[in-house]
Amino acid sequence: MLRVIVRRLLWFLPVFCLVTGITFVTMHSLPGGPFDKEKTPPALVEQMEAVFGLDRPLHEQYLTWLGNVVRLRFGPSLASRGRPVESFLLPGLSVSAQLGMWAMLFGLLIGLPAGIVAALGHGTWLDHGATFVAILGVSIPAIVLGPLLYWLFGLELGWLPVAKWAELSDGIVPYFKHALLPAITLGAGISAMLARLTRASLLQVLHEDYIRVAHAKGLAPRVVTTRHALRNALIPVVTYLGPLTAAVLTGSLVVEQIFAIPGMGRYFVTSISSRDYPTVMAVVVIYSVIIVAANLGVDIVYVFLDPRRRDAS
Repeated sequence: MLRVIVRRLLWFLPVFCLVTGITFVTMHSLPGGPFDKEKTPPALVEQMEAVFGLDRPLHEQYLTWLGNVVRLRFGPSLASRGRPVESFLLPGLSVSAQLGMWAMLFGLLIGLPAGIVAALGHGTWLDHGATFVAILGVSIPAIVLGPLLYWLFGLELGWLPVAKWAELSDGIVPYFKHALLPAITLGAGISAMLARLTRASLLQVLHEDYIRVAHAKGLAPRVVTTRHALRNALIPVVTYLGPLTAAVLTGSLVVEQIFAIPGMGRYFVTSISSRDYPTVMAVVVIYSVIIVAANLGVDIVYVFLDPRRRDAS
């Protein structure tokens, strides 16, 4: 297992430099700049570029930025009057990560059991019902489901708050009340995809020869399903969870906009349109670190699910 972790971390360094380098060059190659406004005098634009170091060669800017990132400094925001990027991006990341965590938990608690039940009851009403709900969950996007839950449980019934985000310091009950609707909106599609993937993978495994041999040996159906079939069926599911976790934890712009959540999702779009280079690069760094960590977790889970990987590592 240690070899797997070291190998993944060593691969992260060149991939990180390649991704950030391409993003850095691409952002600076786009037409326009952070100070290009209609009535801004050219002399003032040149002065501002000199203050923030944008007049230097591109490779010097990248190396300076890379040195700051090593010290966990992302630089001043060009669209927020020089505020440090981490001062507003990291609090937003904390909120987005909490929302993503609850959405992932909802998706796992609903999707995995639904997929298992559908596969074990293949061809029955349980299978058809779970498949119908899964297709329904995939077909209804968050931009439709969110306002529907907003109207029903927030405005019509008045059971739950429909905007903003509560902290744990505000109390457990207010915190979960504010988190419930956004988590369900974001997690509904996840649960539907997990249910379909789990069902398809488990059905394929149940028809393998080693499962027939296990049944022929007289093992109990529950033991065959849990110890042999389910472990191998979860491998494609775990693979899907790797990049999905990174995408969900860094925020969903649609859900955060619907429920007025102060997460990190809005910075994905606004930083690009305003040519806020430090914020764009900070978002790329955070996303890269999270996706590497998620894939590292997937590799570790692989070792426990697949004995062949355990022997190879």
